Amino acid sequence: MMTDFASATERVLDVREIPPQQRHEIIPRLFDNLQPGQGMQIIVDHDPRPLRYFFESVHGDDCQWNYLEQGPEVWRVELRRAA
Repeated sequence: MMTDFASATERVLDVREIPPQQRHEIIPRLFDNLQPGQGMQIIVDHDPRPLRYFFESVHGDDCQWNYLEQGPEVWRVELRRAA
């Protein structure tokens, strides 16, 4: 699903219908495949703070995290690999 927020090459992943355990396997794997400067967006039904803490601990400054939408029903986050 592409949105107005995404560039033509930026993947948008709506994980609201994916079980939480699968989300935590899929999202890091997709991020690991990003090239420097590339980004992806995730759409979730809650604030994904635990995921943010995971990325900060594993990737540090290599992962740039930007909230594009912050609830109350939908959160949209852009993850970008540092250039």
